[in-house]
Amino acid sequence: MSSASDARFWNRASRKYARTAISDLAGYERSLDRTRALLGAGDRVLELGCGTGTTALRLASDVQGYLATDISADMISIANEKLVADPVPALAFRTATVETLISEAGPFDAVLGFNYLHLLRDLPGTLNHIHAQLATGGLFISKTPCLGDMNPLIRLALLPALRAVGKAPYVSAFRATELSRLISAAGFDIVVTEYHATKGRDARPYIVARKG
Repeated sequence: MSSASDARFWNRASRKYARTAISDLAGYERSLDRTRALLGAGDRVLELGCGTGTTALRLASDVQGYLATDISADMISIANEKLVADPVPALAFRTATVETLISEAGPFDAVLGFNYLHLLRDLPGTLNHIHAQLATGGLFISKTPCLGDMNPLIRLALLPALRAVGKAPYVSAFRATELSRLISAAGFDIVVTEYHATKGRDARPYIVARKG
């Protein structure tokens, strides 16, 4: 398995993903509002793992520049279709990862990663790349499912079975405490950890971290 196979999985899933409703819309809106309050009108923002662009289209009009990226070219194609239908001058979509972005792309004032970090094969390495793309004092804002804090049957039985038949992507199962430790180890100061779910037990910490 590799990043190429990850891209193929998300390419196959892109149209179904685009049709899937957000399970906790009120929690999603809370995260959007919280993020919008942290961004400034003059900020340059990078979003990683943007999917079909739903969040980017909601946030990009509030900042100076917004580059939204995803490993899946088909996801980005759908995002660009949305952008044509609802133009946002500050927004651009690109098929890329933080590792493949050219150095001239940064520095950014904020890097966003929503429902993204658990899908990475080298989380410590990617966090180091994110740190490098940020300006001093810039924010890394993430909201991540921590499978280590969820029902163990999900990570021990359901996900392996789905992956075996190509119905699930690569996923890392870490706890929120481990995620916070890794973010700090990459050189960030964690400003706040919040939980925004409006139903059920929330294992998706919303973390705001600052580059010193």
